[in-house]
Amino acid sequence: MNEVRFVTKEIGSLAKPGWRVKSIVGRPVEESDVEEARAWGNRLGVENVEELTQILRKGTGFLDFEKAKIQDFAALYGIKLLENAGLDVVYDGEQRRSEMYDHAVRHAEGFETRGTVRSWDNKYYTKAAVTEKPRVDTVYDLEEYEFVRSHTDRVVKVPFTGAYTIVDWSYDEYYSKDGVLLGAPAARRAEARQRFGVDAARDVVRPNIQGLVEAGAEWIQIDEPAATTRPEEVPLVVETFNTTREDIDVRASMHICFSDYRALFPHLEDLDDCYELQLEFSNRDPLELGTKAEYRPGYDVLQMFRESAWEGKIGLGVIDIHTDFIEPAELVRDRILHASEVLGPERIEV
Repeated sequence: MNEVRFVTKEIGSLAKPGWRVKSIVGRPVEESDVEEARAWGNRLGVENVEELTQILRKGTGFLDFEKAKIQDFAALYGIKLLENAGLDVVYDGEQRRSEMYDHAVRHAEGFETRGTVRSWDNKYYTKAAVTEKPRVDTVYDLEEYEFVRSHTDRVVKVPFTGAYTIVDWSYDEYYSKDGVLLGAPAARRAEARQRFGVDAARDVVRPNIQGLVEAGAEWIQIDEPAATTRPEEVPLVVETFNTTREDIDVRASMHICFSDYRALFPHLEDLDDCYELQLEFSNRDPLELGTKAEYRPGYDVLQMFRESAWEGKIGLGVIDIHTDFIEPAELVRDRILHASEVLGPERIEV
């Protein structure tokens, strides 16, 4: 009997510790926060925890170098948490980033903030408008990547907000005014969004990725939570992915969360050298055990991947992060076994 070992990974962000959030935004750090930092640091095996707790005991008025050190420790906690969980592929839980959209737009020219909007549940982001052709002049995630790389011996996968999500989550105050003036409104809008998407891919996302690859990054993850929001624009998702990774020698995957993945077909067959699609399934899957299809309806769409000409891997979501329920190992096992039966174990990572 051949044994199969599934590569395991965490997709991107982890909840930020209270002491990290409070110290950066200017809220008082309380003694309970300090003790939480100490307890978790010791539990995770983080070195020099006393250096962190000494800084945190200041409570308020942290200087820039102290905030930088606090963020270093938050990143270390994220790395150690994933390592202690036994994962093969890690990052820092995006502990230095404020929010995925804001992180990308804030480092780019050509955007102006317009206010705070709700993304889902109690989560919000600062929405911006594109007001001129966007671009970046710096490899703004370089220090973040180098810190992670120097503090783990695991495989490192770096997440980036994708160009299509930047388009879909932004107001357009430039392309819609600077394009074709004739034709139906829907066609004009589609043409404007296509130009915005390609520019964002080429001049905002790609330069950051290129710089990290030159620094040694071997695996990048393009995050596109908006990918199937507008099914008619899935071809644009594909085009922006291809533009982003064109001629860059790196393993590239795409993460799409909480979506109707049926909208991806057949367009995903046009993805250029996409190693893996990292997808969420468990939030629509029952909690009963079983590996047969009737027990795993949350994973029904895997059959479409089996029938598709696209032959990349599936990064299989097995944990529902939107509830406090902790999935037992047996349930995770059955979800993996079911997916392996549908696609074959060689196409599954977890």
